[in-house]
Amino acid sequence: MTDAVVPRADDFDEIAAFLALCFHGDTDPEVQEVERPIFEPERSLLIRDGGTAVAHAGAFSRDLAVPGGSVPAAHVSMVAVAPTHRRRGLLTGLMRRQLREIRDAGREPVAVLWASEGRIYPRFGYGSAAQRLMLTADTTGLRLPAPTPAEGTLRLDRPAPHTDELARLYERARADRPGWSRRDERWWAYVLLDAKGRRGGATERRVLLHHGPDGLDGYALYRTKEDWVGDVPRGEVQVGEVVAVTPEASLALWRLLLSVDLTRRLSFPTAAVDEPLLRLVDEPRQLAPQLADALWVRVVDVPAALAARRYATDVDVVIEVTDDLLPENTGRWRLVGGPAGAECSATTSPAGVACDVRALGELLLSGTTPAALAAAGRVRELLPNTLAAATPAFTWHRAPSPMENF
Repeated sequence: MTDAVVPRADDFDEIAAFLALCFHGDTDPEVQEVERPIFEPERSLLIRDGGTAVAHAGAFSRDLAVPGGSVPAAHVSMVAVAPTHRRRGLLTGLMRRQLREIRDAGREPVAVLWASEGRIYPRFGYGSAAQRLMLTADTTGLRLPAPTPAEGTLRLDRPAPHTDELARLYERARADRPGWSRRDERWWAYVLLDAKGRRGGATERRVLLHHGPDGLDGYALYRTKEDWVGDVPRGEVQVGEVVAVTPEASLALWRLLLSVDLTRRLSFPTAAVDEPLLRLVDEPRQLAPQLADALWVRVVDVPAALAARRYATDVDVVIEVTDDLLPENTGRWRLVGGPAGAECSATTSPAGVACDVRALGELLLSGTTPAALAAAGRVRELLPNTLAAATPAFTWHRAPSPMENF
């Protein structure tokens, strides 16, 4: 068995076939043609045994929205080990080497991923940074507030002709939503990929566009799936994305999505925990929200990561950090910041709180607070009243949202 090597661009088909095997899918030429341009071979690590791929880890170069800003982030993906080669330390070796290479490159203060299982990545310093709500609504009888003249107009179409305007609106909304990743043309092609093999019996994807007084201010991507019980329609609306920059757009989009003819159910697996729909419907229990993990963040460079975001209130705190995998992060760091900006630097001053690097990942997007982590024993208060002073600063006016699985 060889050590991990950096693959070539023409190894993509081999890697795609290996990942399909590990994640119980089939290779699809249509999907591969869209995924090929986003593959970054120089950021991948591949292990072969007898010439056959047995382990792989990759990353994509994208920016991630954080409270009040945006930061370059290694979007870790394509991580798998063959069933025949588990329990041999291959994953550990790949993840350790990947983190070291990200750190040494010096471009990305953080890494981010979706975890196939929540127990895997905390041992590499990843913290659960953004949760999601999985909505599975019974739409029968659900009511929303009455329409207002300011709601504007709706239009239904295929997404492809509207890619440019969707991209502009998404980027406008992304500035105010921690957890959303920047999308260039390649990533919009990936997001809008509509391969028949991935529809699960549902229709092609559709886009619902809302235009207000100033133009496009909301859109929703969705499919429908036919279902009947005898002569009774039980179809489902499967929502992929809802992006709205005005309350009127959000209300109008949801009103239509919840009332599509011949449907009685709606699913939305990546709703933010502060999704407005929860406050709009007359019976939120019918949305059946279930909380699940989504984005996991690994702080790779402590001072750069903490200085990249903004803070809800002024904060001046010394944090003692431990990091077993990247010892450069271990030490005391003074964070001074507020709504206008932040600085973070090494210090010898006494620490007010102490935590491991995983806890910093959980705090970075404001998905939790120092006080909440302290209640779980994950943050220790070393100086009295430090938690009470620091906790408000780590909140934010928008919850982090896991819009896209990459």
